[in-house]
Amino acid sequence: MERAGAALAAETLRRVPEGDVLVVCGPGNNGGDGWVAARMLQAAGRSVRVLSLVAVEALADPAAEAAGAALAAGVSWALAGTAAVSVEGVGAIVDAMFGFGFRGAMREPAAAVVAAIADSGAFVLSADVPSGVDADTGAVAGLAVHADVTVTFTAYKRGLLLYPGAEHAGAIVVADIGIPSRMVEAEGGLEVPRPSDFRPVFPWPGPGDHKGARGRVAVIAGSAMYSGAAVLAVSGALRMGAGYVYAVVPEPMADVVRTTLPSAIVRAVPAALDGSMARVDAVLTAVADADAIVVGPGLTTSPSVGEIVRALVRDATAPLVLDADALNVLGGDLASLDGARVPLVITPHPGEAARLLGCDTGEVVADRPGAAARLAGESRVSLLKGARTLVAGADRMAVVLAGNAGLARAGSGDVLTVMIGTLLAQRVAPFDAAVVAAHLHGRAAEFGTARLTETCFTSVDIVGFLPGAVREVRSG
Repeated sequence: MERAGAALAAETLRRVPEGDVLVVCGPGNNGGDGWVAARMLQAAGRSVRVLSLVAVEALADPAAEAAGAALAAGVSWALAGTAAVSVEGVGAIVDAMFGFGFRGAMREPAAAVVAAIADSGAFVLSADVPSGVDADTGAVAGLAVHADVTVTFTAYKRGLLLYPGAEHAGAIVVADIGIPSRMVEAEGGLEVPRPSDFRPVFPWPGPGDHKGARGRVAVIAGSAMYSGAAVLAVSGALRMGAGYVYAVVPEPMADVVRTTLPSAIVRAVPAALDGSMARVDAVLTAVADADAIVVGPGLTTSPSVGEIVRALVRDATAPLVLDADALNVLGGDLASLDGARVPLVITPHPGEAARLLGCDTGEVVADRPGAAARLAGESRVSLLKGARTLVAGADRMAVVLAGNAGLARAGSGDVLTVMIGTLLAQRVAPFDAAVVAAHLHGRAAEFGTARLTETCFTSVDIVGFLPGAVREVRSG
């Protein structure tokens, strides 16, 4: 607690070198951190007062001891709820109300304090986690502090990296408070990979490579209604360096792909009257020599598509990536994927995830790590799309920090899906393939929107800015 409070005080002095400081303390150890910070700020010559959510005599040790030391040092305090919250003239506010253990919605008198902090115009620093944010999931059930800086202790907390909590965290400073690293490197912890982590696993071309060595990826995509989905998907596979890209599309749209993407090998299959794929045997033949198979973009949810997807899950001999309609045709039958004999990656957005899990979208959004883990089960890799994409395997989970609102366009997911499939075809492990692809996809969007703006960037632009993202990883 002494070290945590010292880190809070030091960051306050660094960020706001002058002016009065208000420290808002809660009833637990997070509040104790705030009392320590108040004492140290007072010792540094700042004018400090504490607003406590509970009476000092109601605190338990070690927070009670921290409060006693602060009062003995001359720190003044007031009890929240006994009078209107005054933040007039305050240069900095330290939020030490609720930390790691907070769940649910903020209640009074804390809710009134949060509202006053929001209206204060002061620089806000939160201790460990902004009050009102669920540290495990990032969920915000009601009011929550919007911090300019969060000083979190020992390691990142999931809720600081996942939205909506990430929106409340501001800049994140990780403070070492003396807890040994072995105590926080728990099995199942959330991984936060950096670009330098991707370089060793990326399948860089070698001087002796030939097109067969660069992987054969089959892309099962498109219909009369969604011909563009197939074009986007195939273009993503080509740009990711696949040696062969097989465009498995319904016959009526084969010439569209041939004309638009002459580097692709088009393997047309019979179409139903509605323009969707019609024959399971033709699709299985078309993908028989592939090193990885991507299924879903623009297929529609016609009955024949459902038969094709189930046959691939049952009979495919190469790693599978299922997205979009390949997941929608399964409805809530997630268990049907358990029979796959090959590595399987699924890439749902929250709505598709909710259908697979038999719940509503709100439940998925409220606990994205839990949903990603349930989707992965014991044998799959799941990539749950959204702001801060999550990748989950049987015993691992990673958050991808790259990406922005430019990806909120139809077709963006089609490109991501085939990027994963291409890496699988190049023998990258499924979990790594999903994380690397999501990072490159997100960075391409960041490069692209810097040039085109988030408004004007489209899914077609992703492949154009992908080289910059790959170059960045290669440079380390």
